[in-house]
Amino acid sequence: MATKPILILQMQRMGDLILSFPLFLWLQRRHPDHPLWVVGEPRFYEALLPLSPAVTYFPWAAADQVRRTAFTLCVNLSHERTAAALAGEVQAEEHIGPVQAVDGVRRIHGRWQLYRAGLVHANRHNRFHWADLNALDCIPLPWIATTRWPEPRTCLGDRRRIGLFLGASEPGKRPNIRFWVDLTRELLHRDLRPILLGGPAERSMAATVQKQVGQHVLNLADRLSLAQIADLGQSLELLVTPDTGPMHLASWTGLQVLNLSLGPVNPWETGPYQPGHYVLQARISCAGCWGCSAPEPREPHPCHEHFLPRRVAQLVHVIAGSHGQGGSEPRTADGNLFLSAKTAEGMYQLNRLLPKYASPSSRDMLDEFWSLFWGSSFGLWDRGKPRSAWQKLGHAYPALTEAFVGFLLVFHRQLRRANDEAFWRHGPPMLRPLYSQAHLILQNDDFSRKSEQHVLAMTEELLHIAAQERRP
Repeated sequence: MATKPILILQMQRMGDLILSFPLFLWLQRRHPDHPLWVVGEPRFYEALLPLSPAVTYFPWAAADQVRRTAFTLCVNLSHERTAAALAGEVQAEEHIGPVQAVDGVRRIHGRWQLYRAGLVHANRHNRFHWADLNALDCIPLPWIATTRWPEPRTCLGDRRRIGLFLGASEPGKRPNIRFWVDLTRELLHRDLRPILLGGPAERSMAATVQKQVGQHVLNLADRLSLAQIADLGQSLELLVTPDTGPMHLASWTGLQVLNLSLGPVNPWETGPYQPGHYVLQARISCAGCWGCSAPEPREPHPCHEHFLPRRVAQLVHVIAGSHGQGGSEPRTADGNLFLSAKTAEGMYQLNRLLPKYASPSSRDMLDEFWSLFWGSSFGLWDRGKPRSAWQKLGHAYPALTEAFVGFLLVFHRQLRRANDEAFWRHGPPMLRPLYSQAHLILQNDDFSRKSEQHVLAMTEELLHIAAQERRP
């Protein structure tokens, strides 16, 4: 008797599909006798077939075949209503992610998928990566922890070849033409060999950069398939890129990345997933936003102004020339530099490299606390981790923790307004994770008494942690 396959619905963009590759591998290793089917967008998965784990892809047009098949597990990683509707029509022993019933009611199955849905416009304090969130409802943490990803290739024969991927899915996520022109010139001045890369959307931009630089610069934008870009990456020392699908492709295939994390991007969520890649982020309080909240529309966004071509070129020169083996020190007075890594538990982490001796900010410490709190609440580790993080936060920023407790004490009264669609916005930013998660938990269970008790239990746990610090 044939074993039932596992179904993944991943109908988002290229980067989201690549960030699903680790889940594909973990599912194949944990359930080796169950074939893995993936419903996705052909324009994305067809280009990635040479690089993807060995799964069977189906286009949306083949949904009828999916409906006729019985599955052991259905995981919906898409936020599209059509994907939730298909998940509701699929016969599966277990569902994870958004599922729409025949009556049109949509519910989210899985604690981590519900958590991720609550991050929309409320992700300021999130430190869980999308690739980890894809897996945590169906892959035990020890499986994730024991995975070893290869370090990126470095110190190739010609260290001067530097790829520049010019585009991203949204204008706010990518530098403008002036930046790329100046960066290209600065790299040439340092005897590096920049190569312009991009897809059809970047063809005009790359031509303009090439023309304005006034020197011979290799322009391969819209001339290579994704597989060919991956092949080219075997001979590049570094890829400088905003947050985009080819950035994740580079990380997946071992090409070292310098991610220019700008615009509505949180690198903790969508930075290069494998260890050993660099992330440069503006050193401003709104960095990592979901959407720019500047009072007046500006071009470029305020965070773009912190990415200075000369500083970026110097950083590229140091990375490509030495990889920490002596040489000049990079200067990022206008930015924070991180290196992607893994925690002891196997979760994604960004380790700060520059500025070297910066003390953790209140936001950094609050981010850490909330992530450890959710991990404890969902059973990843014991309660000692968030308690320790809270104690450190209280010692460093006592006024903040006093305000936190004050807001928390009145939270239960705010629950009376939970049927308001904007309820999650009513909380102060430091408590926004609680408001957002509470709102989704209540909505997901039709504001039942059980869901209310769940939310109150979370609140009591937070108060219990805070009380530990306040005891003499």
